[in-house]
Parts: sequence; structure tokens; C-alpha cells
Amino acid sequence: MQLISLLINDAIGRINLVKPINFFNKRLSLYVLYGLCVVLLFSCSAKETISTAGSTEQTRTDAQISLQTLSTKPWLVSGGDVLIELTLDKGISVQDVVLALDGIEQTSLLNQVAPSRFQAVIRDLPEGDSVFTAGVAGQESAASLILSNYPISGPVISGPHETPFQCQTEEFELVSGELLGPAIDSDCSIPTRIDYVYWSAKDEIFKPLNRFLTINNPEDMAEIVNFKGESIPYIVRVETGTVNRAIYEIAMLHDSADGGLNPWNSSKDWNGKLVYTHGGGCRGGWYQQGSNTGGVMRHGLFEQGYAVTSSTLNVFGQNCNDLLASETHIMVKERFIENYGVPEYTIATGSSGGSYQSHQTADNYPGVFDGIIVGSSFPDVTSATIFTVADARLLNYYFTETNGEDFTIDQQRAISGFGSWASISNLARGAARLDPIYLLETPPEEQGGEVSINSLVSALYNDLSQSGIRATVYDHTVNVYGVVEEQSEAQRPLDNVGVQYGLSALNDGIITVNQFLKLNSGIGGFDRDMNHVPQRHRADPDAREKALESGRILFGGAGLASTPIIDYRSYRDHVENGDIHMIVHQFSTRQRLLAANGHSDNHVMQVGGLWGFSEDSPDLGNLFRQMDSWLMAIANDEEESDRATKVVINKPISLVDACWDNNGDQRLKIEQDQIFDGSNECSQLYPAYPTPRHVAGGPLANNIVSCNLRGANPSDYALSFDRQQFAELNRIFPDGVCDWARGDISGAVHQGTWASFGPSPVNKLY
Repeated sequence: MQLISLLINDAIGRINLVKPINFFNKRLSLYVLYGLCVVLLFSCSAKETISTAGSTEQTRTDAQISLQTLSTKPWLVSGGDVLIELTLDKGISVQDVVLALDGIEQTSLLNQVAPSRFQAVIRDLPEGDSVFTAGVAGQESAASLILSNYPISGPVISGPHETPFQCQTEEFELVSGELLGPAIDSDCSIPTRIDYVYWSAKDEIFKPLNRFLTINNPEDMAEIVNFKGESIPYIVRVETGTVNRAIYEIAMLHDSADGGLNPWNSSKDWNGKLVYTHGGGCRGGWYQQGSNTGGVMRHGLFEQGYAVTSSTLNVFGQNCNDLLASETHIMVKERFIENYGVPEYTIATGSSGGSYQSHQTADNYPGVFDGIIVGSSFPDVTSATIFTVADARLLNYYFTETNGEDFTIDQQRAISGFGSWASISNLARGAARLDPIYLLETPPEEQGGEVSINSLVSALYNDLSQSGIRATVYDHTVNVYGVVEEQSEAQRPLDNVGVQYGLSALNDGIITVNQFLKLNSGIGGFDRDMNHVPQRHRADPDAREKALESGRILFGGAGLASTPIIDYRSYRDHVENGDIHMIVHQFSTRQRLLAANGHSDNHVMQVGGLWGFSEDSPDLGNLFRQMDSWLMAIANDEEESDRATKVVINKPISLVDACWDNNGDQRLKIEQDQIFDGSNECSQLYPAYPTPRHVAGGPLANNIVSCNLRGANPSDYALSFDRQQFAELNRIFPDGVCDWARGDISGAVHQGTWASFGPSPVNKLY
């Protein structure tokens, strides 16, 4: 497979040497090459890793000019614009450079950014492939790039758009307080607009500011201390537009009186760095554009000098699909760079559902984010979260409908593993994201079919409306998983065959052998509509492979291997009414990093802080300052080592695992390693509890869809089984019990970065 990858990349490089006059043949050659890639890849073992290197971004010929795209990959251009950079060899004058698009000379103004580097935004690209060339007047050879342009409405890599899809521009509230207004087409598009607002010290809200009407600052305008330590009028410039059918916002400190902005004329109050914010949730996150972003009006981030961006499809409660979220990241950042220039770095931040997106884009599409700061985190939605809520629903049903009388509350909690008994029913409700059916008479813990827009309720799937929309994570990700043969629902990577529920509770003597057998005999599984059935549920083989291969289940050894990660949280494991945001999930992420990379030195955990930017709650602001030090040290490291090594070497000495003891008169920061089953002070203050899969013997990483099976062995159990009990155990598990140490039965491995699911043919995975 490595040989095939080398041959393909070499062929791409050779094709890029074709002269501009032959641009049609060049495009034809690329399509032939794509076909060759597919033939070669599918001729190899499915267990081998597919090359997803992509086509070469920068080409060189004897024209003595190098070309590269800066705003996005050259094969993923959207909206007809792309920021490019030319690097000239010594002795080449920019006056002699000739630019052409598909053989037609261009007059784009080149902006000098360094003695031999020049940039320009190439506009009005036609949809499809174009050849952009840069040569020296009088020379036949030229450097070239193939630019593949897609509509601003998408898709680019996430596969066909979901239908139906509800526009929500009329519900979206601008920072000025106005509503955005009706969409202009079926892709929910709106014209891009710029608003200026100021913070009112009197009313403590943002108010519109129109310099065409007044050049004087309003009397109630507050001041803000910028990143230079200067007190300046608190004025924010906000760009609002649509990409990929999402509404996006870009905000930064800037006064229109200081002039317009472009990639070569930045706001004097912008530090040159970008933060991408995310919203949480998941339930109900489908079939809609969304009416809010992850939030861009962030006082603490403005004070530190950041520009802030986000979009409605980066709020998981509006779009519970990390692939679509990643595509939107790529397209929104492209817009940012084409309008404001390349940021020194980009930080992703968000809690809960925001952590999914930060983790998975950083791992699957490296370079979009340079560092991530996540809170209340999970590795991803597909494994740790869904496995846990699905098991919680099974246990809740068993304890309330099948056999509650045989188990005390303490025994039920021990079987679940949770720190709070109420988390069983709480997380059972969280399984609504897997259940396509809503019924009035169904108890809340068994409910599903959740949508966020009333107009979608009548369109939902049910027994009487088999063609209705299925409001589930799996159906929302059907472009990855595919559909069940001769049916319309998506395949699913969900499995509990061989899972011995309550195994640790048995071995710890909390439940008896007979209770263990009754539990596993009666626990059952789910059919495709999440109805309880006596038999265990099995994953669709294709779906479980695709979940692992495509990064829907976080790998941790791709882009995350060279990404600084700060993971912070408030502790929720003992919440009286239960809570899904359990600390075990950040340990699952760390375990995946350890397994993939041999270390987790780029992963910092902190628990129990005051997570804000104010004097009273300073800890989140401090994390951003430490991340800034970390990223700038990496950027300034001129050693020849790879980025993953630089990330570890340049981590600030003061940035370590820590927790806070908030029990005394003064809170105390304790700098200690965070350990899942540790005994140090932090572990005692904030104990980590397992999930039902961990209690059943599953690995801390919690990333196995379908376990390998083996026969039950009496030595596996601390309590003795008599002959009849052991026969019953074998009856319950006729195919064997989980052998977790052997990993997933599929043997599937992550298939590389920058994968596409269409329409882009480059790196197309399936």
C-alpha cells in the first residue's frame, strides 16, 4: 500500500508539470488518475490503511516560482475565491510574473508580504476544476495548481445534503438585535453583511453603531483593554453570512473609522490569532440550519486580542454530525482567511458536543485547528457517549420493567458503574438521539424522535409513516454508514453481543451469581427502531468498520498526535439527578492517545476550576494564555524535529494536570497527574466512575464496537458457579463472551486524514 501511495503521489507531481496550454488534458489526466487510485486501493486488503495524502499542494518547475493555496486545500476551494501565495526564486522580478487561469491571463493584484513572497485572492473561479499557472514572461514553463471549486452552499466532502432541511435565517438574531431575514434560495443563503456594535456601559448590551450617521462615540460607549494593554472604545465588527447552508459569524475589535479590512490590512486591535467556538448538545440536532452559533461575542477573548468565529452547524444541538461540522470548519475558515488573512494559529474551543467537534476535526483534518481547549469533554458521540446512553437505557428498562425487585439501588448503581444512581434514568433519556420514534404514551426514559422545529414533527418516521424522517445520529450520518439493504434507515455501529453486564459488580461481591445470570439473560437489546427485544443487538459489519476507519470513533493518532490539548471541566459525577458529563470520558480520550502515540504528553487535564475570564473566575482565561504560549513556542521552534515532538517539548512548564480543592475558605490548586483509578488528592476530590461497558470488562478507551468472543472460563469470575449456573451462562452467551483484549472484531483501523465522502474525489473513502 505504501508503494501504491508513492506511485500515485509521483504521478500527481508529474501531471502538475503540464504546460498551461494543455489544461484540458491535464484535468482529464487527473480523472484517469482518480480512477486508478480507486482500482489500486480496492485491490488491496481492506485491513490495510488507505492513503489519504491528497494531491500535491505546491508545485515547482524550472519557472523558478512556487505556488500554494493558503485559504484551503486546492482541491477543496468553495465559493469561487481562494487566497494563493507565490514564492519567487532569487533574481526573479514580480513584474515579470504572468498569471493565468485556464490559459487566460489574469490581472490580479499581487500583494508583497515578504521579500520573495506575494499573495492574491483569485476570484470568480468557475465551478469544477481550473488550472492556475504562474510563469515568467518569455518562458514556456510555469508552476501550476489545479483548483477544484465547489458551491458556497456545499457540500465539499460530507456527501449529499440532508433533506428535508429547514432554513432559520428569519429566526437568527444579529448582534445588533435585528433578525437576519428570509433566505434568498433553497440553500438557506443570505447576503453577507457587516455590522458594527458597541458595548453600552449604561445598559450593558451591544448596540448598533453607524459611522455614516455619526463620527462621535455615543456617551454610553464602554471601553475595553485590548491585548496591548490600551483602553480603547469597545467597538466590535461582526461579519455574518452563509456557507455550507450554515449561518456563520466572525467578530473582532475594530472601528470602521480605522478603515476597511483585508488579508493585508488587519485591525490594529486583532492579535492575528483566531478562536473557533462551538455549541454543545446532540439531541434534536438534524434537518435544520440552526438559529444560533457557538457564540462570538466573547469579552474575555476580545481582551486577549482574538478574532472569534463560529457557525450554526457547529452547534451539536443543531447538527449532531462531526463530519458535517468538520466540512463547515474548513469552509468557514476559508472565508476568514480570504477576508482577513492567515491567522498565526487557530484554537478550537467548546464544551460537551463542542468537544466532539474539536477532537475530531483536529484528528481527521489536521491543520484546521492548531490547538484545542475543550470542556466537559467526550472523545466522540459515536462510541463513548452512545455506548453509555444505550446501555443506560437497557439497564433502566430492565430495572423498571423487567426485574427491579431483585436488585437494590446500590446494586443497580454498581452494575451501571455511575457515581449517581439517577444517572441510569438520566442517560436513558439521552438515548433519544438513537430512537427515531416519538410517542405521547412512551415514558420519558424511552422517548425518541426528537426534533427542534415544530414543522418537522409531522414529518417524523413512525409505524404509520415508514417514509418519514428518522431523527437519529445514525440516519444523520447516513453518508458514512450507508443504508440497510433494501431499506431506508442507516446502518449502525451499535453492539452488545457478548457484553457481560455487571461483571465487576459480581467479582466485587456486590451482586450474586444468580443476579448476574438473571441480568444478562433478561437485558436484551434494541431493534432498529430502539424497541426492546429479547435478543442482543448486533452492529452492521460495514457500519462498525466505517466508524473506526473514518474517524467517527476518535482515533487520536492522526492530527491529534501533534495537537496541544487542554481538557477542563467542572465535576458532575455526583449530581443528584444524574448527568451525562462524567469525568471518565476524558480518561477515555487520554487512553486513546496513549494507545495510538505511546504517550499523552500533549494532553492536559484540569478539574474544578472557576472557568471564566474575570478576576473572580480567572481559570479559563489563564488556559487561553497558556495555550498561546504553547502554540507560539511551537511556531518559533526552528529545530528540524517533527511537529508532534515540538508540541511535547514546548509545552509550558506551568501547564500541568491539576485540580482545585474548593472546600476551604480559600481554594487551593493541586498540581497532580489525573488518574482514572488513582489514590492521590485529586482522585479523592474528583473520583472517576466507570460506565456499564467498563463494569462489563471493556477497555478504558471505550472504543470497541463489536468485541471478539471466546468461551466463558470459570477463572474469569471471583465467585464460583455451580454446574447448573455455568450451563446457564453458556446458554446466555452461546457464541461466547467478550474478549476485550483482542480489540474490535472488524480489525478496522483509521484510514488517514482529509478523507472525503463526496463530491470531492480526492481522498474519497467510500
